[in-house]
Amino acid sequence: MNTNITFNDVANGKTFADWFANQLSNFTPINVAIALIAALIMSVIIALVYKKTYRGVLYSPSFALTLILLTLVTTPVVMAIGSNVALSMGMVGALSIVRFRTAVKDPLDTAYMFWAITMGILIGANAYVIAVVAVLAISVIMLAISYLRLRKQNNYLLVLHYDESALRDIESTLKRNTRSYRMRSKTVTRSGAEMTVEVRLDGRVNIVTDMLDIQNVFDATLVACQTETGA
Repeated sequence: MNTNITFNDVANGKTFADWFANQLSNFTPINVAIALIAALIMSVIIALVYKKTYRGVLYSPSFALTLILLTLVTTPVVMAIGSNVALSMGMVGALSIVRFRTAVKDPLDTAYMFWAITMGILIGANAYVIAVVAVLAISVIMLAISYLRLRKQNNYLLVLHYDESALRDIESTLKRNTRSYRMRSKTVTRSGAEMTVEVRLDGRVNIVTDMLDIQNVFDATLVACQTETGA
């Protein structure tokens, strides 16, 4: 079979059957469908692990959908490249002109994107066993890390509005009910004082109620102490 078929030959209609047969000799629609289904399953697992282990302020469903789409798009690209060096160089050149304007705030999100792309590469290269082992192993590792992080003591910001006469009782309550604490800011006005304290709790202490039980403490607010990336 002649595999060096030009577009002029196809346009003339003389070798269309050969051209079509040559396309199917590389990969069949069934192979593509199987690869896409496998990519979908792997990417859904990645998206579920991302949702389960997410510790940021606001979960983004669109990013989880992006992880699924990355795997689905990468798979047919790798299948098309195969062992064709010229085509692979053309793909690299095409991707080199792409500019991504969306800022990734959490480095962990970038790692998830590489994970999704890697799964697409493995499936596109017909390395299904490696893909299954990799996605299961990484999922178990990420879930275990997330579980260990949940068991750790959590940092919070405690914001208090009080009268200066209650300061001694506040400090006593902080020493008794927290693992550790550190003053972040303090503002004193004629109507009272405001203090922000970083406290470390084990999750079993209701520090807000304890503070409100102190005389001359007007209100207390507990806020999760997180960075911009949710760490």
